[in-house]
Amino acid sequence: MTRAILIVLDSVGCGGAEDAAAYGDAGADTLGHLAEACALGLGNRDGVRCGPLAIPNLAALGLAHAMQASTGRAPPGFDLGQRPRGQWGYGIETSRGKDTPSGHWEIAGTPVDFDWGYFAETIPAFPASLIGALIAEAGLPGILGDRRASGIAIIEDFGEEHLRTGKPICYTSADSVFQIAAHEETFGLERLYEVCRVARRLCDPLKVGRVIARPFVGRTAKDFVRTPHRKDFAVPPPEGNLLQRAVEAGRAVVSIGKIGDIFAHRDTGREIKGKSNDGNVDLLLDALKGTPDGGLIFVNLVDFDTEWGHRRDVPGFAACLEAFDARLPGIEAATRPDDYVVITADHGNDPTYKGFDHTREHVPILAFGSHAPAGPIGGRASLADIAETFAAKLGLPKGRCGKAWAA
Repeated sequence: MTRAILIVLDSVGCGGAEDAAAYGDAGADTLGHLAEACALGLGNRDGVRCGPLAIPNLAALGLAHAMQASTGRAPPGFDLGQRPRGQWGYGIETSRGKDTPSGHWEIAGTPVDFDWGYFAETIPAFPASLIGALIAEAGLPGILGDRRASGIAIIEDFGEEHLRTGKPICYTSADSVFQIAAHEETFGLERLYEVCRVARRLCDPLKVGRVIARPFVGRTAKDFVRTPHRKDFAVPPPEGNLLQRAVEAGRAVVSIGKIGDIFAHRDTGREIKGKSNDGNVDLLLDALKGTPDGGLIFVNLVDFDTEWGHRRDVPGFAACLEAFDARLPGIEAATRPDDYVVITADHGNDPTYKGFDHTREHVPILAFGSHAPAGPIGGRASLADIAETFAAKLGLPKGRCGKAWAA
C-alpha cells in the first residue's frame, strides 16, 4: 500500500497570484526573483554562496517548468529543454489570508472560508483592552514593542530593555498573529508559554490565527539569537482535513517540524521537531524507515521563511534552497517504490520584495513515486487538490474540497 510523504517548503512561492494586489503583493515572485537575483550576482555572499541558483534535483522534477507555467516567464539559469521526470504544476491558494495556517489547512483539504482577525499597522498595534487584560491576567509589569515588526529586529531593539524590566516583547505582522518574545533563561520558557496561553484565550474572540512564543537568548543586541523552542498556539483546524481522515482510518501519522503547532495538535499523530531544515530532513529519513504502509508523513521546513524570507536575505534564501536540493537524492533513496511524495509550499515570502511579510503567490507542486506518470498536472484551482490526490492514493474518504489529479 502507498505511503504519503508531504513536504512543505515554507514560503517558497512561485509568483503570479491573481489576487496578489488585494494583499499588497502585486509583482511578488519568490522563486522567480530569487533566480533572477542570483543570475545577476545579487545572491552572492562570501561564505554563504555565489553564482546562479543551483537546484538541479528540484529542476529535474520540473520546478523550472512549474515556475514558467505559473508566471509565463522562463526563469534564468534553468534548462527548460530538460524533460522533467516528476509530475509538476502549481497551486492557487483560495483561502482567505496568506499565513501559515491558511496555506497548510488548504493543503490538507480544508480551505479557510472566514476572515482572520488582524492588528493595525500603527503604534500601538494592539487594542488597549487586549493589552490591559493580558497584563492583568498574566501578572506582567507591562509590555514592550506593540507594533508590526520583524522578529529579529524587534528583539535587537527591545531585548536589553526586556532584560532590565521583565516586560515581554509583543509584536505582530501582516499575518493574523500575536507574537511574544522573551528571554528563555531570565524570563523562563514555561513562563513564556503560560503568558501565550493567556494571550491565546484573549485573542480567540478576535479570530487571531496564532499566538506564537518566540524565546531567545543572549545578553546584548549584538548577540541575541532565537532558540528552537518556539511554540505556536493556533486555533483548531477545520473538520475533515486529511490528517483527521487518516487517523479515523487507523493510519499512522507522523508530523515533522511545526505541523503539530499549525494543526493545534489535533490528529497529528507522532510529533517530532528538529532544530533546522536539515534536522527535520534527518527526522523524515528516520520516519521513512519505520512508518507502515498506508501511513502519512507531513513535514514543514520553515527555515526559508523564518531565517531568510522575513529578513529579505537573498543569499541566505538561495543557500537554504540549494541545501534542501542537496538532500533530495537522499530522500528519494529512502522511499519505497509505492511511496508517493509531494513537495509544495504554503505561500510566498519574496526576499527581494518590500517589507518583511509573506507574499500572496502561487505555490509549486512537484510529485514523484508510486508509479505516477511524469508530466504536467497544470495549474490546480485549489491547494486542496493535494489532499484529494493523497486521499485517492491512500484509499481515504474524499473531502469537501479539491480534485485529485492523475497520480
